Amino acid sequence: MPDVLAWRKKFGVLAPSTNTIVEPDLHMMEVPGVTSHMGRIMMRNTVRDSANVTANAERAKALGGEMQPTIERLLTMEPDYLVMAMSAPTFRGGVEGNRRWKEQMQEYSGGLGTANGAEACARALSLLNVKRISVLTPYWSDTSDHVIQFFTESGFEVVSNIDLESRTPVGIGHITSDQCREALLKINSDRTEAIIQCGTNLNMIRLADEADRWLGKPVLAINATIWWMALRDNGIEDQLQGFGRMLRDY
Repeated sequence: MPDVLAWRKKFGVLAPSTNTIVEPDLHMMEVPGVTSHMGRIMMRNTVRDSANVTANAERAKALGGEMQPTIERLLTMEPDYLVMAMSAPTFRGGVEGNRRWKEQMQEYSGGLGTANGAEACARALSLLNVKRISVLTPYWSDTSDHVIQFFTESGFEVVSNIDLESRTPVGIGHITSDQCREALLKINSDRTEAIIQCGTNLNMIRLADEADRWLGKPVLAINATIWWMALRDNGIEDQLQGFGRMLRDY
């Protein structure tokens, strides 16, 4: 018997404990009969003031250790599918790293499908027949280098990128729409066929939808793109207005 509210699908969502944006974003994009339920991955709100490869690797290792217990808690509500609402780990190590990450999620979840930022963006860009992209992140270069690696190995050319270099994970949620708009204009060019925004704690789903119109090209916000993958993977074809062209047209 299906859940009375989730009579179509029930999604378990993994998000960092520091993230204040992705949960309200997902609720804004919900469709009838589909519910999302948050599992918080423990993440320290550590301060950064430069790219530090060693420290970043240590943070990634600590986060990796939090994935299994978070999934175990989510499994107690019997989800149909998982949504990874943190994008950086899905890009780490490029295409091969994403493959390993998905295998681990399958192992931890007992075989559940999982929407993830890296794969969702690659699928969307392929559907849009786009090859040359620009990338906006709230990260430092030691993280965004993995994003660029993934896209390059997936057959896309990254023609420009900007990292907003938030000093803390919580601080990503403090980045304003004006700052994001300025960054979009800087990385846009005649060579850029689409713009990708990474970082699920960056407030971009509404702005990306607007920018798509005034730039005249796809602007894909990671939260909307992950949600698009989750819905379409589960045969849910509802088209949503105001969250970008993937949920509207594909």
